[in-house]
Amino acid sequence: MTDVDAVGGATGERAALWMLRVTPDAVLLLDAGDWRVRYANPAAGRLFLTTPGAAGNHAPDEAPYAPDDPAAPDAPPPDDPGAPGVPPVGRVAWEALPVLRDLGFPERGARAVARGEPEVFDAQGPDGTWYRVRLVPVPPCLAAYLAPLSAEQRAAREESGRARLVGTLTGALAQALTARDVAQVVADHVLPPFGASGLVLETLSPTGRPRLVGLVGYPEDWPERVGRSRQEDRQRLLGGRAPRFVSSLKELERLSPRLSEMARASGKGAWAMLPLIASGHTVGVCIISYDRPRTFSDEERGLLISLSGLVAQALERARLYDAEHERAQRFQQDLLPRGLPVLPAFTAAARYLPAGDRSEAGGDWYDALPLSSGRVALVIGDVLGHGQRPATAMGRLRTAVTALTALDHPPGELLAHLNDIVTGLGEEVYATCLYAVYDPSSGRLAMASAGHPPPAVLEPGGAVRFPEPAPGPPLGVAAHPYRATELTLPEGTLVALWTDGLVRTGRAERDAGTGLLAAALAEAAASPPPRVGCRDDREPEAAWLEKLCETVLAALPAGRARREDDAALLALRTHRLPEEDVAAWDLPEDPSAARLARDRLRERLARWGLQELEMGAELVVSELIGNVVRHAAGPLRLRLLRTDVLTCEVSDASEATPRVRHASLLDESGRGLQLVGAMTSRWGARYVRHGKTIWAELPLP
Repeated sequence: MTDVDAVGGATGERAALWMLRVTPDAVLLLDAGDWRVRYANPAAGRLFLTTPGAAGNHAPDEAPYAPDDPAAPDAPPPDDPGAPGVPPVGRVAWEALPVLRDLGFPERGARAVARGEPEVFDAQGPDGTWYRVRLVPVPPCLAAYLAPLSAEQRAAREESGRARLVGTLTGALAQALTARDVAQVVADHVLPPFGASGLVLETLSPTGRPRLVGLVGYPEDWPERVGRSRQEDRQRLLGGRAPRFVSSLKELERLSPRLSEMARASGKGAWAMLPLIASGHTVGVCIISYDRPRTFSDEERGLLISLSGLVAQALERARLYDAEHERAQRFQQDLLPRGLPVLPAFTAAARYLPAGDRSEAGGDWYDALPLSSGRVALVIGDVLGHGQRPATAMGRLRTAVTALTALDHPPGELLAHLNDIVTGLGEEVYATCLYAVYDPSSGRLAMASAGHPPPAVLEPGGAVRFPEPAPGPPLGVAAHPYRATELTLPEGTLVALWTDGLVRTGRAERDAGTGLLAAALAEAAASPPPRVGCRDDREPEAAWLEKLCETVLAALPAGRARREDDAALLALRTHRLPEEDVAAWDLPEDPSAARLARDRLRERLARWGLQELEMGAELVVSELIGNVVRHAAGPLRLRLLRTDVLTCEVSDASEATPRVRHASLLDESGRGLQLVGAMTSRWGARYVRHGKTIWAELPLP
């Protein structure tokens, strides 16, 4: 290299450095290894002059520029304001100027160095001015250029920001189903860009009454305070179709002194009150509030008004969805039992959960129906699909089960009759069903299944198990015999009947689901249940079961907000009748059986302290036994049960059931069963394994 070239090279470097000193763009040179400042031009000092902690934060013996730079100029340019605000050379940039960290320099700088490619982005400086920032890797350093945006660039950026905000909000509102979803979208996508801190979103009923659907940034008791405000004051301030922008609390006091007192308690200082208008009518109001007073620019007003139109359209769709969902759920609840019976045989609690994101009714149902002799029928089912047709089919099936249960069919026979009904509907209706009968006198649970998940059984001191009933196809698939399976349950056994929507997560198999249910039941039942018997107060046990249902649902997929399917859970705790409450005798097959039965009856009623029932019970038992002696055959047996009623049972080996005759005034017989019906609360007959049983119930005194 010649001396001329050397001089030319040095002159070029001095010229380049001089240009960096006089350029209006801020220029920083950072070490790419430890991010210390190696160079900063005066424009950088002017940029960060107002930054807290930046001015004068270099050591006294430190120069604001690199002092050993051979190309350093002899004197600063005439307009150089000095170096008080310039980041000190040798200091870590983020420590000297924390604002650089706020602007994302560390992450973006590391990314630019790692990729070896420039990073370009827009950032707002401490003076409120927007800058176009370029981070250029210049090994072993990183050069940072900050140039103020021109008027055209600022306009383009603002337009791009508005378009991006509108696009993001539109996409999010398209996914909102309910009015509360719309409120959450507004809180997430509108409040942050405008620096707002509060949101009140209300819908209006057809009568004009407001309904709060979204509240952000206000005290918990705010809805109560709003409810106590006068409707006339609210209507004067929020009514009408024109938006209202209130810049301060004083301005609000001039508009509505009464509401200003309530607003002062909220801690807000400015409000944008936007009526939500869709399809030509007002569907609600959106109030966006700020912590401090502010002046709304024309641009802010126009953008907020534009966004309120998007919110109004989404809110109107959400209101229609909410109304349809409410109708579907009301229809669903009308099809389900309003309550479970209180019986000596068990204490029960139930839950039904609709699908989380559907406005259609489902086909899951449950029921508990009292039978004769203290027994109870338990049923749970699931009609395939969602909508009015499956829900209507579910209602028909539940009605059919109620009617068939009144005939006291065994579980397998009842499912066969139910399958015929489903097949006869003439539609593509398929359903699963589990039907069980529990007898508290023996502790036996007889059940039959039509493709339904098995019940969960938790015996005292044992583990949760799922006894599989005899397999059977779903209802409506094919004509198939259903067979019953019997279990003997100890006192205090927990039984849970459930539908697969309780554990299904979309792809999870039923085995995995039953494992989840077993764990949830075992954990929920770990708290000791109250010690209650067949005749004790059931309220403590009912409360324990209600809590158990809540705990189980919270631990299973059905407890999520977005359930894929509706779900039903019927949990019960079984009880056994004490031995002293059951008495049975075999009787001879001759007319003397009636006298012997009356003797046994009087002895047992005296032991139970039910002498008041002797006359009516003797008459009923005599008529039932006389009917068997005349018209039936086989072993004759009398059984008495004391539950919440006195049940008298007479069994024989004949399958011929008695029927009520309407005798005339001249007939000498045929009035026995009419007399039985008049003396009892209800009576009937059921088939048993070897014949039939005629029973009658007398209310206890």
